[in-house]
Amino acid sequence: MAHEPIKFYQTGTFTVGNRLLPEDQRSVQSDIGRTNSLNSGHRACQGCGEALGARYAIDAAMRATGNQMIACNATGCLEVFSTPYPETSWQVPWIHSLFGNTAAVATGVAAAMKVKGRNDVRVVAQGGDGGTTDIGFGCLSGMFERNDDVLYICYDNQAYMNTGVQRSSATPPAARTATTMPAKGHPGNVFGQGKNLPLIAMAHNIPYVATATVADLHDLEHKVEHAMSMRGARYIHIFVPCPLGWGSASQDTIKLARLAKETGLFPVFEAEHGVVTNVLPIRRKQPVEEYLKLQRRFAHLFGKTPETEILARFQQIADENIRRFGLLQPEQQEQPATV
Repeated sequence: MAHEPIKFYQTGTFTVGNRLLPEDQRSVQSDIGRTNSLNSGHRACQGCGEALGARYAIDAAMRATGNQMIACNATGCLEVFSTPYPETSWQVPWIHSLFGNTAAVATGVAAAMKVKGRNDVRVVAQGGDGGTTDIGFGCLSGMFERNDDVLYICYDNQAYMNTGVQRSSATPPAARTATTMPAKGHPGNVFGQGKNLPLIAMAHNIPYVATATVADLHDLEHKVEHAMSMRGARYIHIFVPCPLGWGSASQDTIKLARLAKETGLFPVFEAEHGVVTNVLPIRRKQPVEEYLKLQRRFAHLFGKTPETEILARFQQIADENIRRFGLLQPEQQEQPATV
């Protein structure tokens, strides 16, 4: 489903949701009637991208379902900072699962609603990259294979942030974590490892797969609402910078998310039944250094003698993503891209 991005020409404004737009183009967050599904009072770090992503995504899902929705949440940062017993910041029906079985629990909830004849109640599962790409990978693949009627949302901050910033299979190469410390001849996390979950989801041939970032609210909300209009297994992978784990400034969260997309390191696209149907093109291509240098986890690449070979490998990854998904000139693609 093609989505026409809204172009904004005003800069230097803190207007939320762009209330000057026509009502049908406004974001959920600009609506006074939004559910505030993840309400204030939680204990997320300042500038937490995951808190933003969860609020944006679940509010959009609630609007799309007429507030008839149940959320299942894996163990992880999002669960810990939002529900310190006996308190909670959630204003939706919400259930906490184990670290690795969120997809299975959500499948069970969806099956229970079907047995009760409540087809109007929809189910969303959510977790971080550790609970999705690693510990919960088997349950998630099973959910995809069975085509269970669940939307699974992964909030990707690229490591196990809640337990001390250990490497996950979503951690980028050369990144410093507590388990991939840079040393002579070993510049942090190795190249060539890890999983690309959006592509794996597409390989299951499920109805809908999408990627998004917290830097583009309208795009993120559109994809959640479109996913909730469909039945079957759906997957959305949201890029959520983590100031604590990345060593970035809290005010740079949105900037980093935007740079990840504008460099090509994080391609933003939609796919249906294994075929890419829409991409969000790069507006102004940026070199990967602009993204990497804002994060202390990559500081060892910019010492007295910059690691030019490693930086070149990063640029190759970005350029390959741009070529593979047609991120610079999507209008010239006569046929939908296949991956």
